[in-house]
Amino acid sequence: MGTGQEQVKRELLLDGLDCANCALKIENGVKKIKGINECSVNFVTKTLSLHTTSDMDEQVVEEAKRKVLRLEPHIRISEKGKHVNGHVHTHTGSAAGAHNHSHDHTGHNHGHSHSHGKHSHTHDQHQHGHTHEHGSHAGHDHSHTHDDAHAGHSHEHGAGQTKVLLARLAAGSVLLAAAIWSPLEGWAQFTLYALAYLIAGGDIVLQASKNIIRGQVFDEYFLMSVATLGAFAIGEYPEGVAVMLFYQLGELFQGMAVNRSRKSIQALMDIRPDYANILTGSGDETRRVSPEDVRIGDRIVVKAGERVPLDGIVRAGRSMVDTSALTGESVPRELESGSDVLSGFVNKNGMLTIEVTKTFGESTVSKILDLVQNASSRKAKTEHFISKFARYYTPVVVILAAVIAFVPPLILSGATFADWIYRALVFLVISCPCALVVSIPLGFFGGIGAASRNGILVKGSNYLEALNDVKVVVFDKTGTLTKGVFKVTAIHPEGGRTEEELMELAAIAEANSNHPIAESIRAAWAKAIPTQGVEGYDEVAGHGIKVSVDGREVLAGNAKLMKQAGISYTTPETAGTIVHVAEAGTYVGHLIIADEVKDDAAAAIQALKKLGIRKTVMLTGDAKAVGEAVGRELGVDEVYAELLPQDKVERLEQLEAAKSPKEKMVFVGDGINDTPVLARADVGVAMGGLGSDAAIEAADVVIMTDEPSKLASAIRIAKRTRMIVWQNIAFALGVKAIFLLLGVFGIATMWEAVFSDVGVTVLAVLNAMRVLRVKNI
Repeated sequence: MGTGQEQVKRELLLDGLDCANCALKIENGVKKIKGINECSVNFVTKTLSLHTTSDMDEQVVEEAKRKVLRLEPHIRISEKGKHVNGHVHTHTGSAAGAHNHSHDHTGHNHGHSHSHGKHSHTHDQHQHGHTHEHGSHAGHDHSHTHDDAHAGHSHEHGAGQTKVLLARLAAGSVLLAAAIWSPLEGWAQFTLYALAYLIAGGDIVLQASKNIIRGQVFDEYFLMSVATLGAFAIGEYPEGVAVMLFYQLGELFQGMAVNRSRKSIQALMDIRPDYANILTGSGDETRRVSPEDVRIGDRIVVKAGERVPLDGIVRAGRSMVDTSALTGESVPRELESGSDVLSGFVNKNGMLTIEVTKTFGESTVSKILDLVQNASSRKAKTEHFISKFARYYTPVVVILAAVIAFVPPLILSGATFADWIYRALVFLVISCPCALVVSIPLGFFGGIGAASRNGILVKGSNYLEALNDVKVVVFDKTGTLTKGVFKVTAIHPEGGRTEEELMELAAIAEANSNHPIAESIRAAWAKAIPTQGVEGYDEVAGHGIKVSVDGREVLAGNAKLMKQAGISYTTPETAGTIVHVAEAGTYVGHLIIADEVKDDAAAAIQALKKLGIRKTVMLTGDAKAVGEAVGRELGVDEVYAELLPQDKVERLEQLEAAKSPKEKMVFVGDGINDTPVLARADVGVAMGGLGSDAAIEAADVVIMTDEPSKLASAIRIAKRTRMIVWQNIAFALGVKAIFLLLGVFGIATMWEAVFSDVGVTVLAVLNAMRVLRVKNI
């Protein structure tokens, strides 16, 4: 990009985008517009995402809208939002200041934004509109839309469209039966066939004609029109009509399967709150408002059964909350006054009063929705391959069909044009690449949806695919494999002192320190710390603390502090931080403080080895003895200790150089101080990233719980997704190859041809939906 200009992200909602092939055409067409740096179409959420430079923004977006309508005139365009380097400006088309209510009734997250005056500004990296998904909101759409009459055919049928199509199919079938079985002959019979054909497939021929005028020749409308009109041309009237009827019926089933798949994926992400109950001035009455209208510091009430709409802190009430939509955890979590609460949690029983700490645009639920919905913009290699394949495949097939139609009759004795043209038409019908173009994006998007239901956010299909090739996993220690919370694990008094006396002296010494070790000692003492007679507090950097208690000097710190004071001390054989304590020049014992290993950390390492991970590595800034002890306990292959953040990057680069280029390496960190390493790895995974903006920004995968074992789940979901995607590729290409050969040799008729196109697509879409059934894997 390199221009130094502001980047603007714009999102257009393409209502009526119901065919994956059309999505591909739009993406390829809009990409070519000057001023667009990046562009992607999400077929599942019907969203066109554009990245432009701010000085050209409006004209480029208008050009993009015109391009979309030239390619697919039936699409209705409305605008979702405009992001300028972290700020969002909500647009409702070209009319600045228009008041926008865009209601979505399909279960997709289409915006409901309020734009007063010229722009509404929110400091929001990922702004989402508000969705009304209930019949009671079957309100009005005042958003800026380009609404042309529905030209052409759609892969998705609303209730009204379905009834019209079924009526056409019934009428076409009756006319076809009348033409076949009636005693009529000649022109009268032909007229019945022609009427049946026009009722069944007139819209497809019309769309093909419009596309040819716009220079888009090779698509499924063209293939079906040529094949069926060709059947008429060689006198195969019944077959021409029957094939069009069967094709439309198949398309209806395909639309239903795609719709069902879309809804299943959207249901996984059905975490968007519809409203917030805001406390009014009097403090005991509530008013129902849109979550976007709530400001930081406002108090909201969440009743039993309601979804928490915004991030905040509980100020009153106690309740159990279901966190499964965000974290995949099945066990409810208890909240009380002072507890942090995240948007997307579902309140199970009590009533909670929450003080809001983040605007809706900055809230957890908003960021998660944005990450998942935009994941399809980072396409997997398989998707790129299928896109390119589809682009070249159809023209090649059309040329081959022309060769089949005209060459054999010229060189083979006894071959007739009618016979070979029919074979060529069969060949054309079979060739449509719909099954691949539709099912593969659905497969990957379903995999990302299934991962999110398990508490794993994957930022793109490319990362989901990359997880299949992971052979080296590198872990940070603190906060990733361990809890990152220090605890006193052993108390060893000496010189006749009791454990309580030793703990009390240590607690007095550490009373004023903010160090995590001091906090763990105070937590272990768990009583009021005596302050009488305590004076002369002195923190010696890198050594420990000196303090006077009733005139006697108390020391608490490491071995260096003991040496400095000339006090002999005991060195235990243990992994952990040792705090030595002395009073009035006499050694009184030591405490051992250790960071606890996470409950599922050892199981996580074993699960990864079972999945074929060749090497597990742990990097830590902790002491060598501590790091090696944790590594032994968990079964990690290699441990590198006493590393600074820049040393971790260096070590990661050495590990990268040691593996083969085909192997991928994952780094798993807690996302706060591991940003450089997360960015450097093939796949960066942030642990417990819900509270850390840095993690969500730097990582490619965010594990929303603190469980290392979720990495194995992510790899299993990735492997299952790839298996299903490749099943679809092999199935679709295999069936088509068989039928293409049967068509060339005159064995397959148009009926088999249509099955191999539409039937294979429906089966592939249904197979892609199996990805969604991955639960607690």
